[in-house]
Amino acid sequence: MAYISLAVQKRDDKGKRAARKIRAEHKLPAIFYGPGISPVMLTVDYSELEEIVTKGSSEQTILDLHLDTGNGVENKKAMLKELQTDPLSGAYLHADFYEISMDRDITLNIPIQLVNVPVGVSKGGVLQQIRREIEITCKPDRLIESIEIDVSGLDIGDSLHIRDIDLPEGVTTSEDAHLTVAVVAAPAAEKSVEAEGEEMEEAEVEESETDDSENQ
Repeated sequence: MAYISLAVQKRDDKGKRAARKIRAEHKLPAIFYGPGISPVMLTVDYSELEEIVTKGSSEQTILDLHLDTGNGVENKKAMLKELQTDPLSGAYLHADFYEISMDRDITLNIPIQLVNVPVGVSKGGVLQQIRREIEITCKPDRLIESIEIDVSGLDIGDSLHIRDIDLPEGVTTSEDAHLTVAVVAAPAAEKSVEAEGEEMEEAEVEESETDDSENQ
């Protein structure tokens, strides 16, 4: 698979003042860490990282970090573990890069994408996606960004479970095989569930009002 290159620079300055200065230069303070290595403080170009995050799912992206140590450039494979953002402006504040080894398994969640229209929908059924992610384990070179599942064969009342997903070679999951991923529900059944929920809410309100009157 292709890796996305990203240039990063080692830094020595730390603290809030140093971080503010870095951001003022349109860069981002960051840290690089992993098993068996001491954390390294970094700076990264804000626009370059923003482009990577905007174009794809950064959690499933393997980065080829070109780490400028001041005494040369070292190449490291990493994933963006965490990206802190300002809750008001949405601007990036700090990035965490986690080193990965190409011969060691990684575990993470990837999106589940349902494709095609179930036969049951053409009969008036409603497709309901219960799970939108699945946890997978694989070597980094086997990593996939998402898993597509063809649901065209699902009829009304049919359901799809974890055990029904055909994962690529080298990719496994430890999730419960019986967990439901999607179901095609009958319209009447869907309305019945909604009505039942409304009745339960009304009953809870009436019970609450009764309790309040008795306690007055």
